[in-house]
Amino acid sequence: MDGRRISASPRPCCGRRVVAKKRPRGGDGFVNSVRKIQRREICSKRDRAFSMSDAQERFRNIRLQEEYDTHDPKGHCGMVLSFLKKRSKIIEIVAAHDIVFALAQSGICAAFSRETNQRICFLNVSPDEVIRSLFYNKNNDSLITVSVYASDNFSSLKCRTTRIEYIRRGKPDAGFALFESESLKWPGFVEFDDVNGKVLTYSAQDSIYKVFDLKNYTLLYSISDKNVQEIKISPGIMLLIFTKACGHVPLKILSIEDGTVLKTFNHLLHRNKKVDFIEQFNEKLLVKQENENLQILDVRNSQLTEVSRTEFMTPSAFIFLYENQLFLTFRNRTVAVWNFRGELVTSFEDHLLWHPDCNTNNIYITSDQDLIISYCKADSDDLLLEGNAGSINVSNILTGKCLAKIRATNSVPTDEGSYRGRNCSSKKRTRASWTRSTVAEALKDITALFYDEERNEIYTGNTHGLVHVWSN
Repeated sequence: MDGRRISASPRPCCGRRVVAKKRPRGGDGFVNSVRKIQRREICSKRDRAFSMSDAQERFRNIRLQEEYDTHDPKGHCGMVLSFLKKRSKIIEIVAAHDIVFALAQSGICAAFSRETNQRICFLNVSPDEVIRSLFYNKNNDSLITVSVYASDNFSSLKCRTTRIEYIRRGKPDAGFALFESESLKWPGFVEFDDVNGKVLTYSAQDSIYKVFDLKNYTLLYSISDKNVQEIKISPGIMLLIFTKACGHVPLKILSIEDGTVLKTFNHLLHRNKKVDFIEQFNEKLLVKQENENLQILDVRNSQLTEVSRTEFMTPSAFIFLYENQLFLTFRNRTVAVWNFRGELVTSFEDHLLWHPDCNTNNIYITSDQDLIISYCKADSDDLLLEGNAGSINVSNILTGKCLAKIRATNSVPTDEGSYRGRNCSSKKRTRASWTRSTVAEALKDITALFYDEERNEIYTGNTHGLVHVWSN
């Protein structure tokens, strides 16, 4: 399904795509946590009952601990762009080791140390740089920034990689540029695929797709075909979707490693019907046309399964769960789990998403793919007591059970693992930093969410450019 992309047709499958686009003043940020959480490799499952109990313990006593501010009223390194100096909402949070990176919609990106609770530096190394997206490359412990520049009329993407160690030392300018030979002007893009360890670029200027190794950024192969309309990536393979023909769409499946064609076939379509989505998940092809049934095709044996359009309505986003051979759908603030027989597996209790447009910046799925952590609508009682504050809900994906909740009402942790936050004073001292927000204030207008599984900490960002740390 179509996820979020800056322009053109959004990118639904694993990895993350950033599209070059002329940027108006103030701009529009981009992050896609659906792709971020799809990139993670899966480890073996533990006993389900133990996993649920363990999850409740992990989140039982989580509290608001720290507050970081990305806003720099004085302006960083002689910024020439006035909107970079303005307070702006957080659109993306990434954590690596003991560093938290927060990207604001304005294009300013700050790095904070969890050890000292201080801002280390800004990642903008040029006074006219507007950072559009972040990617942590675990292969070489570096952070890749994707940026546009005022000097280029914000029309072309530029990538830079910087070792985490350099950022920790406050030297974000110690990195180097990537893919300098590529013309990534709109509608060109760059996409990072952590599952396969690849980078996909598209140069619209010459209609060439290129695949690079994520470990050392060497070029592996190119795909030159002006009839390719879209490329979808799954573990080990790529699906090439070609220009729609009369009554069918031509498709090719390629090996992600060397570009070898593994299968070429056509999929029949209803004429004059809009294609809602075409998705490839391993050997399964999902096709949905407007007002038609969902089709699930096994490309190995051509076995076709159809799901009634009244049972499966077009979602606004997908997340594929590789380990369980399931997929999540997001529609009208609700989340559901399906299998590839077209059966509804799970509906979530008490997990109504806050954002109606399925803002997946506010969703995190653990690497075990057993938990989903989301910014949700609060209970009616909470809303009456604390106004417009939401809650951070932790739910089990396979059962739909809500295991824990961080909310703002006055109480103590419940047996279910919920934290009903205390009324904090307007200014309180926690560890080495000042936390000016109350719990209720920190749970308002959350625009980005990230869970650090190593540290067992949740990081949230809001419309004011503040980052809050929730931990034990």
